[in-house]
Amino acid sequence: MKTFLVINPKSANGVTGRRWAELSAQVAQALGPFGHAFTEGPMHAVQLTREALRQGYRCVAAVGGDGTINEVVNGFFQDGQPVAPGAALGVLPRGTGGDFRRTFDWCNGIAAALERLKGEETRPLDVGELEFVSHEGRTQRRYFVNICSFGASGLVDQEVNRASKAFGGMASFYIGTVRALLKYRDHKVRLRLDDGPAEDVDVTTLAVANGRYFGGGMLVAPDADPADGVFDVTLWSGYTLADFALKSKGVYSGAHVNWAGTRRMRCRTLVAETDGEVLLDVDGEQPGRLPCRITVLPGALRLKG
Repeated sequence: MKTFLVINPKSANGVTGRRWAELSAQVAQALGPFGHAFTEGPMHAVQLTREALRQGYRCVAAVGGDGTINEVVNGFFQDGQPVAPGAALGVLPRGTGGDFRRTFDWCNGIAAALERLKGEETRPLDVGELEFVSHEGRTQRRYFVNICSFGASGLVDQEVNRASKAFGGMASFYIGTVRALLKYRDHKVRLRLDDGPAEDVDVTTLAVANGRYFGGGMLVAPDADPADGVFDVTLWSGYTLADFALKSKGVYSGAHVNWAGTRRMRCRTLVAETDGEVLLDVDGEQPGRLPCRITVLPGALRLKG
């Protein structure tokens, strides 16, 4: 399968770019001839992926973290349609958080990632389609393969992306969560799941999960299956900084699902509206705010490995 690598040179705190000569030799040894390009700014990976697919590449691999994976996934689609039906997504993890890879128990090593990329095996992967309001007030569409959430998680993204990630994903998100929860207060949000009735809920964070992990290793949706055609929804209400500080192990282990402040649901479509400003988190990025509509696209991608 003809492979193209979309590389974020700033991933792994810049090590990817600095050691590219060494890394590319490993890739060539495993895959043979391959195409590649470096991202130069936000959302550049979307353009690079579309160009590669139009040039005939049938596997486009994201070399970077969860944000890079998200941008590459968005490049597989344009105007609501797949650019190259049947093309496969590859992942060579180089990020600090690594939440997407955790669902598949993939390690962060180059050798294991190249073994996946050089194989012929692919698996179906559901994709989430998000319609939301941008910071400029325009309705936009974005895709995700891991988790879309809103509430305190949107503030966490702001804090994490403003700070250095030199201490790794878990530490960065832990610090970002502490800073966000110092500022955040629960918002009232009106939810509608599938064809059910609308319901007003208090939201600390609500996660619409295709994968299982977010926030640098928090097991927010322990039962999520990224190929079952359904979202797992986790709602946290009434959580404070004190809760997080005293019980954070439960958030990382998945024990939080049994706490009084956690509620779990499943759906194929979720609509959320609010009168206040509630920020979104999409695979670790913060593109806008509510209102939003989130729909699962079953098996819309093939995943390499």
